[in-house]
Amino acid sequence: MTSPKEVLAMVKEKNIRMVDLRFMDFPGIWQHFSVPVGELSESSFEDGFGFDGSSIRGWQPINASDMLVVPDVTTAKVDPFYEVPTLVLIGNIVDPITLEAYSRDPRHIARKAEAYLKQTGIGDTAFIGPEAEFFIFDDVRFESGNNHAFYALDSQEGAWNTGREEFPNLGYKPKFKEGYFPVPPLDKFQDLRTEMLLTLEDLGIDVECQHHEVATAGQAEIDMRFKPLLQMGDQMAWFKYVLKNVAYRHGHTVTFMPKPLYGDNGSGMHTHISIWKDGEPLFAGDKYAGVSQQALYAIGGILKHFKALCGITNPTTNSYKRLVPGYEAPVNLAYSSRNRSAAIRIPMYSPSPKAKRLEFRTPDSSCNGYLAFSAILMAVLDGIENKMEPGDPLDKNIYDLPPEELAQIDSAPGSLAEALEALKNDHEFLLKGDVFTPDVIEHWIDYKIENEVHPVQLRPHPHEFFLYYDI
Repeated sequence: MTSPKEVLAMVKEKNIRMVDLRFMDFPGIWQHFSVPVGELSESSFEDGFGFDGSSIRGWQPINASDMLVVPDVTTAKVDPFYEVPTLVLIGNIVDPITLEAYSRDPRHIARKAEAYLKQTGIGDTAFIGPEAEFFIFDDVRFESGNNHAFYALDSQEGAWNTGREEFPNLGYKPKFKEGYFPVPPLDKFQDLRTEMLLTLEDLGIDVECQHHEVATAGQAEIDMRFKPLLQMGDQMAWFKYVLKNVAYRHGHTVTFMPKPLYGDNGSGMHTHISIWKDGEPLFAGDKYAGVSQQALYAIGGILKHFKALCGITNPTTNSYKRLVPGYEAPVNLAYSSRNRSAAIRIPMYSPSPKAKRLEFRTPDSSCNGYLAFSAILMAVLDGIENKMEPGDPLDKNIYDLPPEELAQIDSAPGSLAEALEALKNDHEFLLKGDVFTPDVIEHWIDYKIENEVHPVQLRPHPHEFFLYYDI
C-alpha cells in the first residue's frame, strides 16, 4: 500500500470490519488497540488516533499521558488470527500538542537511523537479516514470590522425557546438543514450523528457511530474507506475533527467552548487515574474505562499541546466561570468515558481491528489533566514518586457544548490569544525527536497572538453596 486510498480500497475488498493499531513499547513488546472500520478515513493517516501513553512501559508520566498513533499506509496487512476480518496498521507515535514524533518511540528511532545513513553519504540502504532462534515448549509454569520461586518447562521432545510414561513412549527425543537437525520422528515440529513460515509468507514476509536448532526440547530457527532496516523492524514484530500465535492455537508455547534451559544451547539472533548505495553493495571488495575496506572499518566499529551494543542487543538478565563459553555463543571480540566462535563472521556461502555482508553473532531475539538494528547500524557507521581498523582476523577456534592467547582477546559483558554500564560510558556514537537521544539512553538504562537488574539481584535463586541451605 502506498496511499490512504489504496488502504481504504483494500478495506472494501477484504470486507474488513475492524482496524488494529499497533506500536512497540520501549522494552520491545507489541501493543495494540482496535477501532471499528468506520473510524478509518483518509485523514486518519495524518490525524492519527489518540490513546493514553502513561501505562506503556518506559513512556510518558501520568501528567503528560495523551499521545497519538499515526498509522503508516505502507504497513497495512490483514491479521491472520482474528475471527473478525481485521486490518492491522503499524503506527508512529506523535505528541498531540506539538505534533512532533515521540523520541522514545522505537520505530521513530529506526526511521532516524535510516535517515542518518543517507545523511552521511556513505550509503542509502542498510539491509538487515536476523536469524532468530526460539523454543517451542508444551508447558511452562513459573512463579516468583517472597518466600518461594520456581520454573518448570516441558516438551514432548525433551531429552529428560525418555523414561516418562506416555502410553506409549515411542522414544525419538533429541539428545542435549543433538537437535541440529535430524529428520522426523526425532524432529516433532516440522509441520508447525512450516505453518509458521507459510503464515509469514501469506503476510508478504519473505522467508528463506526453517529448521530445528541444536538444543533439545523444540529449539528452532526461521530465517527471514534481508530487508531495509525499518521494514525488518516491522517484520520482526510480526515474526514474534505469528510464531507465538501459531504455536498457541496448536497447544504449544513459543519463547524468545535466550536461555530457558540449563545445560543446552541458548537462543541467539545472528544479525546480518550490509550497506548499499545506488543499488550497489559496499561491503564487497578485495580485502580479507572478499570484503571491502569499508566493511573492515564497519567491523572495527562493532568491535569498538561491542560492550555498549550488548546493552541494547542483549537486553535481558537472561541474555548473559547464554553468553558463556562452551555453548557456541560468540562471547569474544574477534572476527573471522568461517569461525563461528567469533563475535563477527563474514559468511562465505556465496561468491556473489551482492551476498557480501557482516554477521554479528552476539545479539539475541529478546531485543527490541528497532533499537537493536539501529544501534548496530550506528556502530557500523561510526567505524566507517572514523576508519576504525579491526586488527587481524582470528581463524582459530577461540575455545581451543591456550590461556596466554585467550587472555589477549576481550570478551562480552558478564551481566546486563555490566553491559548497561558500558552503554552509559560509550553512547556518543548513538547520538549522531539525533538517532538516539540522551533521554532515550538515560531512560533505557534506568528502566532496565530498576525493573530487571535490581529485582533479579535482590531475589534468592533456587540453586542457592541447593548450595547453601545447610551451610
